[in-house]
Amino acid sequence: MYTLSICFLCLITTLFVGAMLLDLGMLQPTSCTTPSTPSSKHRTRDDGLPTMRRSPQSWPTFARQNGGKPPNLVYILLDDVGVGEIGMDELSVIRGYKTPKLSAFAREGLSLQRAYSEPSCTPTRVAMMTGRYPIRTGLTEAKTTLSGEGLSGEEVTLAEVLREAGYNTSHVGKWHMGEIAEAYASNQGFMHAEFPIHQQAQLALMGMDSVDADIIRGVDAVREEQTFTLDRQFALNPAHMVVGVELRDGKLYEVNIETGEDWTQKKYRDMNELYQKNVLSQLRTLAKQDEPFYLNYWPMFPINFVQEPDIDYTTLNGGTIAASIVEMDDWVGEILDEVEQLGIAENTIIVVMGDNGPFMQYAGPSGQSDRIYRGGKGEHLEGGVRVNAWVKWKGVIEAGSFAEDMIHVSDLYTTFARLANATDGIPRDRVIDGLDQSGVLLLGETHGRRDYLHIYEGTVLKSVVKNKYKMHLAPPGSNPILSAQVYDLYRDPRESRPIDSIKVSPWAGGQFAGIAERHMKLKIKYPDRPPTHGMPYEGIENLRPETIEMVEVFNLGQGH
Repeated sequence: MYTLSICFLCLITTLFVGAMLLDLGMLQPTSCTTPSTPSSKHRTRDDGLPTMRRSPQSWPTFARQNGGKPPNLVYILLDDVGVGEIGMDELSVIRGYKTPKLSAFAREGLSLQRAYSEPSCTPTRVAMMTGRYPIRTGLTEAKTTLSGEGLSGEEVTLAEVLREAGYNTSHVGKWHMGEIAEAYASNQGFMHAEFPIHQQAQLALMGMDSVDADIIRGVDAVREEQTFTLDRQFALNPAHMVVGVELRDGKLYEVNIETGEDWTQKKYRDMNELYQKNVLSQLRTLAKQDEPFYLNYWPMFPINFVQEPDIDYTTLNGGTIAASIVEMDDWVGEILDEVEQLGIAENTIIVVMGDNGPFMQYAGPSGQSDRIYRGGKGEHLEGGVRVNAWVKWKGVIEAGSFAEDMIHVSDLYTTFARLANATDGIPRDRVIDGLDQSGVLLLGETHGRRDYLHIYEGTVLKSVVKNKYKMHLAPPGSNPILSAQVYDLYRDPRESRPIDSIKVSPWAGGQFAGIAERHMKLKIKYPDRPPTHGMPYEGIENLRPETIEMVEVFNLGQGH
């Protein structure tokens, strides 16, 4: 997208395979373009991506047998699990628990060995749903309480792209892209939506059960003297925030909590179990329809900080998240089994991946650790952004295959759109960072289109990856030749031994600086969207009195 070389690759690939795939009636031709003046939010786009290449025998067979109908898409995004925490049987002796269902899933599909997320929950979800680095959208942080911010309605989500192309769209589980109306999943392209407005900081961490377990402090004003407290609203009650919502007959309602009721660990578990039950129900409903479907399942588990004595999942590890990962392994297995039982496995693509590295601040009670790569959630280090990711398409993607090509979570946006024959819906008035990686899925390793990546922490560009090298950018004002650190990720995957600058800076310093400079120049031409603000919880039909009061106090603080 950014260079002539990528456009040249696009042209060559399109010429080579375009005619063949057009004969199958599955895809439309594309050509290389740059963003142009917008006319509407959903302006169609020739996105400059290569036409999908054919997997010998299996891909044309699918196209003929399915009558040109594109595949269903199921995307399961697991929270705060980095590389080696799921699947990968060889590591069970290190982590102290097993995930047999995910290990079996990995053996049945393609393992993306070099998959990158963003450093935390919200940025990863934004990148996947918009195909853009989060910095471009103005939504760069994982908010935990009221912020009055969210994903702009001007962003074009994958759900909108697919819905426009004739897909039925459904989202179940965590959303975490803002508490303003335009940001809700129900307003971002999903025809069915049930999700918590916030995330686990409210639902799994701030409750009284976590106070009892000494996981968090300060949220229960009754347990501490308030002699000198002037601002009684400073320590908010998490139960006063909106919890889960559901779309019913075109309107959004808060569910499963009553006025004056506390939020508890039991309620958190009930929420998770309800989402698991409902995603299976959604899968059955969608499978009966004539149209293809796109189903997001983003469970709240395995995030869990409180020991639950009555659950059936125990591990050698003993940590709360370790046990929850084992439980979630069973839940994912139920979904995979349901796809088989419904008879839709041959025309359904399933992706399972983590959203970022482990939450290292809770590594003790949770049982997590940065087992392979250094760092965790919130960090630009490999431990914060490297995740397991597997793709299964029965009969099309080779079982038990591996690909070391670099894949970024934003690539799923464009890849899914390509596989769904929906690239006309991708906007052309903005930069789309996601690259079409269908070649990796269908032809396997070495057919990727990415060898670089920009990694942000919030609004700050912290590092650039190129091939096997990663540069931690120098602080502003310092000499980049002397201050920037370069790592060979094969020789030093934990980024603990930077290469002697004099050995690489004569060539690498300038090359990395050029990559960062081109990135910044493109941002000048196509500026980042500023944060999108709005009234918290607007459009939710049945706000509780305590929630209304909380919003009023918030608005006073914002000067409204």
